[in-house]
Amino acid sequence: MDDNQTVAGQISLGDVIARLRRHRPVFHSEADLQHSFARVLWELAPDVLSRLEVPQRLVGKTEYLDLLCVGPSGRTAIEFKYFTRRWTGTVGTPAEDYALKEHAATDLARLHFVRDIARLERFCRRSDQNGLAIMLTNDASLWTAPGAGRRQTRDRDFRIHQGRELTGTLRWAEGAYERNTCTLRGAYLLDWEPYSELGGAGGEFRYVAVPVGPAPDAADDMPAHV
Repeated sequence: MDDNQTVAGQISLGDVIARLRRHRPVFHSEADLQHSFARVLWELAPDVLSRLEVPQRLVGKTEYLDLLCVGPSGRTAIEFKYFTRRWTGTVGTPAEDYALKEHAATDLARLHFVRDIARLERFCRRSDQNGLAIMLTNDASLWTAPGAGRRQTRDRDFRIHQGRELTGTLRWAEGAYERNTCTLRGAYLLDWEPYSELGGAGGEFRYVAVPVGPAPDAADDMPAHV
C-alpha cells in the first residue's frame, strides 16, 4: 500500500471510498461528505480519531483543515471539495431525496482545489503526516480535457482534467491576478476515478484524490493539533 494513499497509516483511501459509495452515492453538501467520510473511516478503522475544522497555526495566521485523522502510528490531513451541477433523484440506503445545486464557476472550483493541495503542502510538516486533497463532482467539464482550438482561459494553468500534471508555479490569467498565483513543491498527476452512476443528466459522479507527502524538511517536533 502506498503510504501517501493511506489514511492515518491504517487503511487505504480506496477502501474508505468503496464503503462510502455503497451507502452514499451522492451527498447533500460538502459538509455532508466530510461527516460521512469520517463516519465510514471510524467504522473501518476504530482506532483512528477524526476531527473536523482543525486549526493549523502557521506563522502569522491560522488556517482551518477540513478533516484531521489521527491513528496510533500516523496522521492524515484531508481537504474536500464537492462541486455539483444540477441533479435531482432518490437514492441511497435508506433512500433519500436529493436536489443538488448548480455551481457554475468551474474556473474557481479548479483554483480552490489547487489551493487545497498547496495548503496540504504547508500543513504536512511532520514526518508522520500525509495529506489528501479530494474532489467529488458530477460536472464532466472538470475531468475532461479542453478541446483543440479552445480559446485560452484565465484558469488555464489550473486545469485539473484526467492525466494533467500539476507542478511548479501556476498563474491565474498569465499572472494578471497575483493573489491567485499558486506554487506547488511537488508534482501531482491527476487520475479521476468513477464514484457513482445515478442516471440522467448530471448523474455520473467521479472523484480525484491527490496524495501529498510530508515536506522534505518535516520535523517530528511540530506541535500537535489534537
